[in-house]
Amino acid sequence: MKMHSYMTAAILCVGLSASVAMAEETQQQLQAEAKITESAARATALARVPQAVVQGSELEREKGKLIWSYDLSTPKSKNITEVQVDAITGKIVSVKVETPKDQAKEAAADKKDGAAK
Repeated sequence: MKMHSYMTAAILCVGLSASVAMAEETQQQLQAEAKITESAARATALARVPQAVVQGSELEREKGKLIWSYDLSTPKSKNITEVQVDAITGKIVSVKVETPKDQAKEAAADKKDGAAK
């Protein structure tokens, strides 16, 4: 019985390592495909929202486009402005203001999606 437990643990570890490696490889592929650097995209996003501070960023493919996505906060506001910059052209793709209620909803959806994977 112990041997079975060890084998199961080993298989789980190998599977987890493979999942992490695949996620890393995907991020590397996205980085290689991006024509706009993270710092250039960040400057574009910050220019769109004066006095903002970057709370989070990521390179992702959304609706078929490779984008740099930035969550920006501004003084005296609980809202987050999400600015998406095309990682190929450097142009702003979208700007959305998210209220704390919107943010909580998105966090719950992300958590659910993470659990499903």
